[in-house]
Amino acid sequence: MPIRRRTLLGLAVSVAALFSAPIASAADFPDRTITMVVPFSAGGSTDLVARLVANKMSESLGQQIVVENVGGAGGSIGAAQVARADPDGYTILMGTVATHALNPLILKTKPYDAEKDFAPISLLVLVPNVLVVNPQFPAKDVKELIDLLKKDPDKYAYASSGNGTPLHLSGELFKTMAGVSMQHIPYKGAGPALNDVIANQVPMMFDNLPSSSGHIKGGTLRALGVTTKQRVPSFPDVPAIAETIPGYETYSWNALFAPAGTPADVIEVLHKAAAKALQDPDVIARMGQFSASIVASTPEELATHVKAELAKWEPIVKASGVQMD
Repeated sequence: MPIRRRTLLGLAVSVAALFSAPIASAADFPDRTITMVVPFSAGGSTDLVARLVANKMSESLGQQIVVENVGGAGGSIGAAQVARADPDGYTILMGTVATHALNPLILKTKPYDAEKDFAPISLLVLVPNVLVVNPQFPAKDVKELIDLLKKDPDKYAYASSGNGTPLHLSGELFKTMAGVSMQHIPYKGAGPALNDVIANQVPMMFDNLPSSSGHIKGGTLRALGVTTKQRVPSFPDVPAIAETIPGYETYSWNALFAPAGTPADVIEVLHKAAAKALQDPDVIARMGQFSASIVASTPEELATHVKAELAKWEPIVKASGVQMD
């Protein structure tokens, strides 16, 4: 065979091998540690759910899943980090309504595309929110709070986990529907905000129920109302805000995403591990303690959910006028 022909044939074989080689294969996945990025600080609801699920997924996968907190910019910094990661299944995101419904609508400069830059794995849970106050705060229920805010419209402030987060918009929606005024104080995650409410540095906040539930039961926070349409099973004595403000409703959710381009068989391995984790009795019991509803969706169902959430929140964001650079 002439040298030129042998060279071209060898080059063709090499190129074919290069393009036929998978980025990652479920046959040997995972063979090292997986990083689960939580795009908020430690101590919040998303962090709590992530650590519960990561621990059980690690057991079934036979490899450790390390939770890495990358907070800031309403979750967009951590989400963008995962969007840019290698699509091999070793970096995944604990996404939320903030990362995949609100940030795409609020951010003027978008660091990622919520649909195109991620491969859905599973919608894990739906999480109620709650309005909590420091125990020394004078208002004992939502009606008393509204009366207090109308009497002194410039006196009070509320904390949230960050600008443009669902907890921030829960507060803005409350202000609009109740016809009151409050200053918004954003934090880099729910954990620091909770600490300041407990310390009475800020009188109140909207929070995910999971991260506040222990403080409510322990008496270091007082719950005025949950943000779901009805009361939740874990706190039947806490009214729904909708009982005072008809039509008021918000909630959060947690879902797993991988970078776009992650092989389908790797996604399936991660999906099965997540579904198994959510069937664990300990996880079910813990989720039940703060009334989180387990979903355990398919990747396709999560993709549909993201589209629906973007459509739901768009008019709310426009009405609030919230925009971030």
